Amino acid sequence: MIMEPGRVCVKLAGREAGKKCVVVETSDKNFVVVLGEGVRRRRCNITHLEPTSETIKIKKSASDESILKTLK
Repeated sequence: MIMEPGRVCVKLAGREAGKKCVVVETSDKNFVVVLGEGVRRRRCNITHLEPTSETIKIKKSASDESILKTLK
């Protein structure tokens, strides 16, 4: 599955493992920037993410609060 902005994922590794997050932007072929409930906005390796079939619509310049509100 492609990691495009708006893809909802579950973190598999780290202190935030098991929590839902959404891909905000792609850095390069191995890293994306994620944000979610209990997940800070940060760069994450795509091997540490399990993509779900869900996607949400997010704007390029959306604030963290609006993204979290849409994720709920």
